Amino acid sequence: MISLAVVPVAGLGTRLLPATKSQPKEMLPVAKKPVVQYVIEELEANGVKQVLFITGRNKTSIENHFDFDHELMRTLREGGKEELLAELEYERMRMQFFFTRQRRQKGLGDAVLCAQYFTQDAPFIVALGDSIIGLRGESRIVERMSEVFESERVSCVIAVEEVPLDYVSSYGIVKRGAGLLSGAFLIDDLVEKPAPEQAPSNLAIAARYVFGPEIYPALEQTAPGKGGEIQLTDAIRILLEQGRKIAGLCLGENEKRYDIGNFETYFEAFIEFALLEYPHLARRIRALNNANH
Repeated sequence: MISLAVVPVAGLGTRLLPATKSQPKEMLPVAKKPVVQYVIEELEANGVKQVLFITGRNKTSIENHFDFDHELMRTLREGGKEELLAELEYERMRMQFFFTRQRRQKGLGDAVLCAQYFTQDAPFIVALGDSIIGLRGESRIVERMSEVFESERVSCVIAVEEVPLDYVSSYGIVKRGAGLLSGAFLIDDLVEKPAPEQAPSNLAIAARYVFGPEIYPALEQTAPGKGGEIQLTDAIRILLEQGRKIAGLCLGENEKRYDIGNFETYFEAFIEFALLEYPHLARRIRALNNANH
């Protein structure tokens, strides 16, 4: 099982301004937890032991969140609020955390390239820090992707999900090839944010990848695109051009992707997760909605 993961969290979150002016979008709460905590808990449940965060300016709150806070624990005990200590149980995850900076905003591909000396020649997972997979972040997609990577001897496995055709211009889209015995399929091509009429399918890349070390030379060969950014999808296309095998694996029935990329998707995720934690709120929300109509 693959035990190394890279979590890029260096993006500026400009589509969520002003909420992200002074705090990372990955630290925005979804119900009771910040987005990135769901991601890390998912990785732990899938056997990951070491995580490298690719951070940027104004992201130190992510580091602080996963530290032990002995002062807070003492304050809760002295204040007779021991029951709240359970909310800090995530601090005891048996994982090692490492942090490095993406010093310039040069895209997701450049962020992954920052992990080269951490992962070296080992395969590794990339989990985007602003996307939750499944309600409560409960998903085994990374474990299944790791199994495909090892059994099919591919260079990369990409999680994908079906999206409405009108949405394809917001995602990287893959072209599906032959099926594999593992339940995955080969990817013949992929395109970053195509127009609907040019999209090879409606299968969107879903924020989780497994890579072998050969992705690094491909990233070094990748020319900057729009805005001077190095696109991860362009590097994967270089692997395809080299004749390497890339596999896709669809999210399961209960593995919806919650992309905290704009206010609409953020609000949707917050409401779904909040109603899961507090189902009695559903009646009040429906009543409020009916009153407003």
